[in-house]
Amino acid sequence: MKTSDLCILVAVGVAFITTAYLWFNGQKQEGLFTATWIPSILTFAIYFKLITRK
Repeated sequence: MKTSDLCILVAVGVAFITTAYLWFNGQKQEGLFTATWIPSILTFAIYFKLITRK
């Protein structure tokens, strides 16, 4: 596992924890907003992995 992979997983983990924290503290709209970060981060990670394969 590369350092970049680990950074992506940490970023996704932080976004997930932030989402859960906001959601369970009654800030549901903010939680939903931060929940959209998770697939965005993963999409960019996949995109950059595909670019570096060429």
